Amino acid sequence: MSMIDLKAELNKNPFVLAPMAGITDNSFRTFMREMGCGPVITELVSAYGIEYKSHRTIDLMSFSEKQRPIGVQLFGEEGEVLARAAQFVEEQRADFVDINLGCPVPKVVKKGAGAALLREPLVLFKILVQIKSAIKIPLTIKIRTGWDDKTINAHDIVKAAADAGVSWVAIHGRTRAQGYSGLADWDLIGEVKAKASIPIIGNGDINSAATAVRRLRESGCDGVMIGRGCLKNPWIFKQAQELIHNDYPQSTDKDFCKSLGRLKELVDERNDVRYSMLQMKKFAAWFSAGYPGSQNFRKSLFQAPTADEILHIAGNYFSQFDLSAQSDTSHESFLMGGHG
Repeated sequence: MSMIDLKAELNKNPFVLAPMAGITDNSFRTFMREMGCGPVITELVSAYGIEYKSHRTIDLMSFSEKQRPIGVQLFGEEGEVLARAAQFVEEQRADFVDINLGCPVPKVVKKGAGAALLREPLVLFKILVQIKSAIKIPLTIKIRTGWDDKTINAHDIVKAAADAGVSWVAIHGRTRAQGYSGLADWDLIGEVKAKASIPIIGNGDINSAATAVRRLRESGCDGVMIGRGCLKNPWIFKQAQELIHNDYPQSTDKDFCKSLGRLKELVDERNDVRYSMLQMKKFAAWFSAGYPGSQNFRKSLFQAPTADEILHIAGNYFSQFDLSAQSDTSHESFLMGGHG
């Protein structure tokens, strides 16, 4: 396998799928690649799970050739364990290793992993050097702007990452203390990018293709990472690509039922009926965000006994609307979870 040039990949397609726990599984990543996204990254994978050869952990990091370029996102707090896990990722022939330094979830942070590692740039630098020296493939990281508003240190973290040989830094524009509240600080992301010697990917509140392109241009970032925005609008990557090349979006033929059917095919290839049904309900519910009566639609979805019934209910629901008129629902709590 030849070594991937991540900067060149961002030049080709700067719209990156954000890693989201419980969402960006093997099937969904293939689906999103088919829907036009750039590089993809697995949901966060425990370095200790790899150390103990947990079947569930190994399955979480599985991927198909269609997903390239594909990164595996690791979390953990010990340099040696992360380095060995990164070597395992390389052995599995992933294109790059990504380290999660943004997860705000207490059970991750209290062990000293995720966003907790942002508190000590010097310690983090040593860990990143340890990981980088263990692998030949590129190393990337995903961070937040800092631990809280008194310790915003994204500049220091990016410098430490660059000195350690990291290939890009993705920045979620909130502190760990903010969680997902308030607005992402894109001014700070732009400031960090202006001083950085390595590629920077901006992340946070990208809820439409127009926002994705505007943030890319205004911040000067090398890419933008899209998470929640693709859960309600899986065409966001294609629309953003069209918009950046044509300065106006082509009219997207939104067919939620066709997309739901394709996602079902991909999920069915790897999972049992129960899991497949659960995923269909979840994604159909997300697709409905911003359309009238979506709350009642979600209720009827979760009562549907079969996959055919889910598709039938979804077909009836989405056929009622002009699907281009989807209102902004980025404030809705049911779209909030799942990422760092």
